[in-house]
Amino acid sequence: MKFTELDLSPEVLLGVKETGFTELTPVQQESIPLALQGKDVAAQAQTGTGKTAAFLISLFSKLLGSGRETSHNPRALVMAPTRELVVQICNDAEQLGRHTGLRVQPIFGGMDYDKQRQALRDGVDVIVATPGRLIDYYKQRVFSMHRVESLVIDEADRMFDMGFIKDLRYILRNLPPFEKRQTMLFSATLSPQVMELAYEFMDLAEKVQIEPEQVTAEGIEQVLYHVSRREKFALLLGLLKLESKIERVLLFVNTKAEAERLDALLNANDVPSAVLSGDIPQKKRMRILERFKEGTLTHLVATDVASRGIHVDNVSHVVNYDLPQDREDYVHRIGRTARAGAKGKAISFADEEMVYQLEEIESYLGMKIPSMMPIDEEFCFNYKRAHVKRKKPPAEKPGGASRRRPPRRGPRTGRKPGGSGSRPRPGSDGSAK
Repeated sequence: MKFTELDLSPEVLLGVKETGFTELTPVQQESIPLALQGKDVAAQAQTGTGKTAAFLISLFSKLLGSGRETSHNPRALVMAPTRELVVQICNDAEQLGRHTGLRVQPIFGGMDYDKQRQALRDGVDVIVATPGRLIDYYKQRVFSMHRVESLVIDEADRMFDMGFIKDLRYILRNLPPFEKRQTMLFSATLSPQVMELAYEFMDLAEKVQIEPEQVTAEGIEQVLYHVSRREKFALLLGLLKLESKIERVLLFVNTKAEAERLDALLNANDVPSAVLSGDIPQKKRMRILERFKEGTLTHLVATDVASRGIHVDNVSHVVNYDLPQDREDYVHRIGRTARAGAKGKAISFADEEMVYQLEEIESYLGMKIPSMMPIDEEFCFNYKRAHVKRKKPPAEKPGGASRRRPPRRGPRTGRKPGGSGSRPRPGSDGSAK
């Protein structure tokens, strides 16, 4: 189905055309017509399937059709679990909505507080936000939610995973009732938790569910290597040297410590990389992502939590250096490649510890991941070791632990009454009574 076959406003259709979209993806084909009819939609959609365009196109069409004017109180609200995802949605909105005249404002923590607040006061049609900062402005009465006619909840399952569900429910309770607004919910999985949210805060939502065989995008070549933990880096380095047409490589690990270790090893062996972990300051995270998008940085090491909202085109390779502990995370990870019809490769390592996750991942995919044992030529054992710099513990105060007085055990003895440092207790002699 082509976008020209939809009942879209000329302004939205022009933005779609200039963005280069012609054919609808499966999730777009099922969700956009329902949304254009004014129905609530709960859709299962993975990263890279076109879900962002699906809800933005529907949202812009509705807002243009209502004819209401811009004010400091928004007409639409898009909720996302991470700052990076907010930025990506706003970037897509800028392209798709460039001819609509609608004002889209990102709201998230870690950036200029007063600047974002002033932007709301200057007037906005659509707010794209993480829950925390949005609630902060709302409680200060910077804006009101009484004009909201459209709500989008993106990556609803991650709202639960990242502990935002309480904040999300607060926002939902302060919006106009569900019969007076349209709601679209997108989630990697329509779990019982997510559907409970839909039943409580949506108006008889139409369920859109991609079949299991469509969970991963077409165009991803998947391969799994069985390798021991101590040989993983040697295999990774060898494969990176053998792989052709490497543009951008996203490497996933399960812990911050492993991310720092892998990043140090890659840089020590002339593979420039950077690491995204949970404690990286927001401005630094955005600089790293910008370099990755521009192609000046070709290798990025990330944990699942830190990678939320990474939407970068032309990621040629995804490497699961550690197999994920959650089967849905496997799909999230490899969905970072082969975006918008492109081709990509997903390489996974199953070591003696991580291999136990494999059965559940393959059960979720509904297929066996093509696997092989690596051959000698694929290893690069002649690599440089690296040491991760650890933060130093706080310096001891003068005097150190050696001069610290030992804990008191029972009553002290041997002191002379009235001697240096002694203090008579009440009742110890006649004068103290």
